[in-house]
Amino acid sequence: MVPYVYDFTEGGRSMAALLGGKGANLAEMARLGLPVPPGFIVTTQACRVFLTTGAEPPSLAGELADHLAALEASAGRSLGQPDDPLLLSVRSGARFSMPGMMETVLDVGLTDAGVAGLAKASGSDRFAWDSYRRLLQMFGSTVMGVDAELFERALARLKEFVGAPDDVSLSASDLAELVDTYKALIRDETGEEFPQDPAEQLRRAVRAVFASWNGERARVYRRRAHIPDDLGTAVTVQRMVFGNLGSASGSGVAFTRDPATGRPGAYGDYLPDAQGEDVVAGVRNTVPLAELERLDPNAYSHLMGHLRVLEQHYRDLCDVEFTIERGTLWMLQTRVGQRTAEAAFTIAAALADEGRIDVDEALTRVGGDGLARLMFPRFDASATGDPLARGVPASPGAAVGAAVFDSAEAARRAARGEKVVLVREETTPDDLPGMVAAQAVLTARGGKTSHAAVVARGMGKVCVCGAERLAVDVRGRRLVVGDTVVEEGAVLSVDGSEGAVYVGAVPLMDSTVMRYFETGERADGVVDAVAGALDQADRVRRLEVRANADTPEDAARARRFGAQGIGLCRTEHMFLGDRRQLVEAMILAHTDAERERALDALLPLQRADFVGILTAMDGLPVTIRLLDPPLHEFLPDHTELAVRVATAARPDPHDVALLDAVERMHESNPMLGLRGVRLGLVVPGLVAMQVRAVAEAVVECRRSGGHPRAEIMVPLIATVEELRLVREEVERVLAEVSASSGLTVDCPVGTMIELPRAALTAGGIAAEAEFFSFGTNDLTQTTWGFSRDDVEAAFFSAYLAKGVFPVSPFETIDRQGVGRLVESAVAEGRAARPDLTIGVCGEHGGNPESVRFFHDAGLDYVSCSPFRVPVARLEAGRAAIAAGDGPGAAV
Repeated sequence: MVPYVYDFTEGGRSMAALLGGKGANLAEMARLGLPVPPGFIVTTQACRVFLTTGAEPPSLAGELADHLAALEASAGRSLGQPDDPLLLSVRSGARFSMPGMMETVLDVGLTDAGVAGLAKASGSDRFAWDSYRRLLQMFGSTVMGVDAELFERALARLKEFVGAPDDVSLSASDLAELVDTYKALIRDETGEEFPQDPAEQLRRAVRAVFASWNGERARVYRRRAHIPDDLGTAVTVQRMVFGNLGSASGSGVAFTRDPATGRPGAYGDYLPDAQGEDVVAGVRNTVPLAELERLDPNAYSHLMGHLRVLEQHYRDLCDVEFTIERGTLWMLQTRVGQRTAEAAFTIAAALADEGRIDVDEALTRVGGDGLARLMFPRFDASATGDPLARGVPASPGAAVGAAVFDSAEAARRAARGEKVVLVREETTPDDLPGMVAAQAVLTARGGKTSHAAVVARGMGKVCVCGAERLAVDVRGRRLVVGDTVVEEGAVLSVDGSEGAVYVGAVPLMDSTVMRYFETGERADGVVDAVAGALDQADRVRRLEVRANADTPEDAARARRFGAQGIGLCRTEHMFLGDRRQLVEAMILAHTDAERERALDALLPLQRADFVGILTAMDGLPVTIRLLDPPLHEFLPDHTELAVRVATAARPDPHDVALLDAVERMHESNPMLGLRGVRLGLVVPGLVAMQVRAVAEAVVECRRSGGHPRAEIMVPLIATVEELRLVREEVERVLAEVSASSGLTVDCPVGTMIELPRAALTAGGIAAEAEFFSFGTNDLTQTTWGFSRDDVEAAFFSAYLAKGVFPVSPFETIDRQGVGRLVESAVAEGRAARPDLTIGVCGEHGGNPESVRFFHDAGLDYVSCSPFRVPVARLEAGRAAIAAGDGPGAAV
């Protein structure tokens, strides 16, 4: 029979898929001899059965009873025992961390009959009633479906009535009254009484945690984090230990290094006389972890020792939850901690320097998405002025947006394209949609381990917590600091690195990492860590990284950023501005002579462009794509032109001719119309002019002592016959320029694979192509039948929300569809021409997950925008290490 429940002594961190991250790590800490309250774990497999059938596995009840009996025996108390009841915590624990997204129920097993016994055993009436009200609040909302806000309102009313500034100030009699209020609330909202059978409480709590896997906020978080929906959650059942037993007790969260910056030393928050959920919920502001050394030196010393053991064992930043019960330290959870991008690079470099991991493993612990965030601008310190308020710098970066005071408003405004800052007293898991939509999160309460801080760091969002001067008026939709009132919609600037908040839009400046890419100037800290990671990535990667660049300036920047050539130079971008008139003249030409005059005028301009780009990339390959977009894109708007002609007393003959051309060239679906290779085959002289400009630029560069490496790419090929015809024209012009210049001009000719038919007939096309470059933007459009410009605004948000796809196929390569076409084309192309060079030049070339796919598919290079080149370099190195086939070795 498949076991569905495991004791802590039976597990370990290698079993995270079955026991969930929380359960597996608790078992690991128990094996290490750390003080972990005993307990057991209901597996993710049991949850999957529940989610599929709507019922627990038939054997689960018996297994729960057996493990509960063993736990009772070890504790010397039983669940529901009137004189000294054993109380349990029931917590979710998925394979991947989802902080606050699923449910927890504490103090399970407490009943009307057990409160007096708990009070007597603990010596504290207040503690007993506080524990009972916590159980009623959690069980009522999580298990019985009562709106959690109703409990919060009842608590707030009581505190206001008795004049208590916080929960700790409520007396035992106050809390007893609150218990009665909560029980009545549950009865009124559900029609049933709070269950007095402890075993029933446990069973229903386990079911509720299972069900919370499919809660709205959990689904939203999984979509954001790309966590599969079919994993399910484990449930950890553990003997309760209590941090709310007075000033000698408390709860906290600790990190073995600073999760915001990566600096060494223990960081975290501690809250005396509190349970763990109080710390992360921000109901009271915490004290820094260092303060615990003064409050309880013995517990602090033990905690520091445990943190050292965990970091040494896990060889990484560890995030720990702990409780002190009357001077006794208990470890309640550990995991590899969430961290900012800055901390990720800094910690990985430090651990490698300390010899705890090698440089290859250090590279696997950082990522392209994090590097991209480090390249974002930051605030110009010389222009900030005095801040409105200061708080805890919980997640670094700089963000500007309109202040909003609830999650729904944040999502609404963001959907309209507005940048917003979500301002809350403190966040809860229900605020996740607003946090996703916002540029930054600002809270009046909480610290580096509050819900807002942990979730924001995981998402790479700017966050400032615990800005105590802020009075957040959610109902009035404003915040007040002294005499300053900030209404909803007013612009705020949030500095997550310094913990400062400013009214208005503060100017931005380049990050230190971006300055390094521009100048090559290294510096201690995160810049040096980034440089080291990229150096190692360059040593081990197999994929080359090129850039998409259309100007000499972009080409020079790409080279500074580490590009090994240009994978896509779009010639159509050279026909804009003043040159548009020459394109109009070419389109309007009625004779070959008129067309040739227009092309002759364009030739020297394009040649000069190519000289600049080839010079910037001297010695490196430059792939030049022949003109691709429809010609009507170079003509005026039809409606505007028609109105001008219709309303003019004497229409300009040029306007009349233009209108005729616009109407003649109108297409219902230009994306699939006269563009790409079709344009070159239909418009006489267009291919020849462009190839001549390239060839003459090569000659000019060589005569200047350069080493130009131009390649000519033919776009939108659907059949090998198209490529053969264009190639004949290319070779004719190259031969003419070679003869006239006395220098042999040899430019490889290849094609862009951006249509499904081209991918499926790649073997035949390879006979005429010296290289392939996948244009995955159009290949995605034509494979899916999507017009990108139309569908992204029309229904992509709904598709993502409904899980039709987990991420936009224009952002990350669609492996099952577009990816299979790529793999097929690579296999057929290389079978026909083993020396075929293959790359990709769509936007996917700079997407981290897509880069890994292209490595596995056997491509030779990826090409992306200049600013994404460092990201692609990093991910190409990570892909080589993951595949175990990188040419480099750890150094």
